[in-house]
Amino acid sequence: MKLAAIDIGSNAIRLLIEEVRQFNGNIRIDKVSLTRVPVRLGEDVFTTGRISEERIRQLVKTMRAFWYIMDVHQVEIFRACATSAMREAKNSEAVLKTIEREANFKVEILSGQSEAELIFSNYFAQNLNSKGNYLYIDVGGGSTEITLIRSGKKIKGKSFPVGTVRMLAGKVQKNVWKDIHQWLSSMQKNSGKIVAIGTGGNVNTLFKLQGKKPQELITFQEIKSLFDQLSAVDLDERIFTFKLRPDRADVILPACEIYLRIMETAKIKQMLVPKVGLSDGIILKMAEDLKG
Repeated sequence: MKLAAIDIGSNAIRLLIEEVRQFNGNIRIDKVSLTRVPVRLGEDVFTTGRISEERIRQLVKTMRAFWYIMDVHQVEIFRACATSAMREAKNSEAVLKTIEREANFKVEILSGQSEAELIFSNYFAQNLNSKGNYLYIDVGGGSTEITLIRSGKKIKGKSFPVGTVRMLAGKVQKNVWKDIHQWLSSMQKNSGKIVAIGTGGNVNTLFKLQGKKPQELITFQEIKSLFDQLSAVDLDERIFTFKLRPDRADVILPACEIYLRIMETAKIKQMLVPKVGLSDGIILKMAEDLKG
């Protein structure tokens, strides 16, 4: 059975299609297709509070295209979710009605907590030390979800309104970093050594730039070194020298800053990069529901 997840984020819109198989009570999930379209809703919302007419047109066209892609792949069940930018847009209700009317999609807006839980669900899909301590960090365009995992159990998690597009727009509230610092400081009690798990397109790019192989760790110092190299050149040189897409070359710097600040505060030296995210969590949840 093929399932699909649509993630309408602040920096881009993604369609992930995966094939789910069940055998003897076990689930196997294989990636079929991933389509990413750089419709940056957060650029509007974090600046004006609304999604512009032009971006609504782009969004509707993207969703129509996704419908045809799903049809070609014979997707049987799908779920479309929107995150930070849509949560905050003053005209989100009208936008969702337009998508439903013109693209035949009913989109749900995820709360920050629901988004964090779906991202965290990927933890169980990774072959990690069941007795280890991990800090799940997912950096998006509008928000960052952080989850503490201890001995295979979620201890606590929270969504913070700081993301790459929001930072580029200069719309991060001053108290956010203080809130993150306080949350991480309270988390550190009795946690012992912690390894980060980083998710999101930017950390995947950092992992690739560092020449890492699957299952390898990327260190705080390696991320810091890449940040120094990337910030030492302008946007055009970043695109050509590091072979980055234009819509990745600008957001990768604030992403580095977020990962580094969180890792430094939590005294974390190493990070796993499993290359999964919200879309994977959505499909995993649908597969688990079908199994049940």
